[in-house]
Amino acid sequence: MRLRGIEIWLASSLLLAGGTQAAVSASKSDAAAASAATTTTPVPRAKASHGVPLDRVVAVVNDGVVLQSELDAQVHEFTQRLNAQNVNLPPANVLRDQVLERLVLEEIQAQRAQKAGIAVSDEQLNAAMERMAQAQNIPFAQLPEKLAEAGYVYTDFRGGIRKQMQREILQQRDVIQRINISPRELEQYLEKQKHTVNADNEYNVSHILVAVAQDADANTMVAARKKIQDIASRIAAGEAFSQMAVTYSDSQTALEGGSLGWLKPQAIPTFLADVIGRLKPGETTGILQTATGFHIARLNEVRTGSGPQMVEQAHIRHILLKTSEVLDNATVEQKLLDMRKRIVAGEDFAVLAAANSQDPGSAVQGGDLGWSETSAYVPEFAAEAAKLKDNEIGMPFRSGYGWHLMQMLGRRTIDNSDNVARDQAYGQLRASRADEATELWLQQLHDEAYVELKP
Repeated sequence: MRLRGIEIWLASSLLLAGGTQAAVSASKSDAAAASAATTTTPVPRAKASHGVPLDRVVAVVNDGVVLQSELDAQVHEFTQRLNAQNVNLPPANVLRDQVLERLVLEEIQAQRAQKAGIAVSDEQLNAAMERMAQAQNIPFAQLPEKLAEAGYVYTDFRGGIRKQMQREILQQRDVIQRINISPRELEQYLEKQKHTVNADNEYNVSHILVAVAQDADANTMVAARKKIQDIASRIAAGEAFSQMAVTYSDSQTALEGGSLGWLKPQAIPTFLADVIGRLKPGETTGILQTATGFHIARLNEVRTGSGPQMVEQAHIRHILLKTSEVLDNATVEQKLLDMRKRIVAGEDFAVLAAANSQDPGSAVQGGDLGWSETSAYVPEFAAEAAKLKDNEIGMPFRSGYGWHLMQMLGRRTIDNSDNVARDQAYGQLRASRADEATELWLQQLHDEAYVELKP
């Protein structure tokens, strides 16, 4: 299970000492440079004042490598972050092994993405970084300066984000798109959630995984069970859950102290949903077994949700006309003006829409788009809707789809909680399954790869 999304990177980089996630900007040898990748926030190399020692390889991964400088940079970053979170550090060799395992998995994914021809364009990268800057209320033009103040090299930061986006595309292709949720599964899940957790609450959860390969023999299973039992006993005796996670967990969130963050009920991994709702803050689950191995989870906090989701909706109908080689903008606009005059004079909007509109989805409905939040429409359409009173017909206007003639049929405010919950449940149920599916996928990638760790 992993924390997702690149938008959190900038916040962690600028707002927390050392950032909340680490990534390395080190360049590899020419043979391996194209396949270098990390899943965590880019960090600058430490500047040496008395020369830079020669680098060395700490792991060979298929036809790529992990360098000592990469490992050192991320160990340093995670050490800073864990200290900032008041998490007792594991022994240095344990932290090193955890970070090295993460780097190995990142290298494997980078190589797979490269072979699949997955690339992130400059336009995609710029759009992602602009969203990150907006989320932190930073003008995009000031982003390099702000990153420099936090100790980051802008070009290296961009490179780290590009690699993360590349891996997210790979996981979307190889894992997420292969997960299907049927309508019956969705209904059963929603019903089940009513009896396990409060749908209005959010849950802060942490997690430890002792991974077991799907083809593990009996001795391996016994050893893994003993390991998780020992971890559970030490937690029960008072040792910190976060430290146990950093030291022993095989999950991708190990170096985050096992934290899964704040989760809505529908986002809680499926195998935890039954038990989390019965825990009080500070309590841990028993040992749970799934296809990925043995788990222990902890409920850290619960916070009350916002209650009913009241939304404003508008009932709109429209006629869409598009330009062509023989119809320029002025001609199309005039055609809509003529239709508007006819409607104002008494002709039926629906009849004209059915006969003329080039929106195939709504034309058969007389141009009726039904009730919807205006935010669901493109900005030009939403802006025009905001100007109209009930039953008013606007003037022709243009959007990326063509030219529109719009009529506002009415507005209403409704409690949209059920629809919101259903939409969220679908995506989050899929995401909760994706967590475990991704763990299995990463295990498989690792098992199939050639990995040689250098002493």
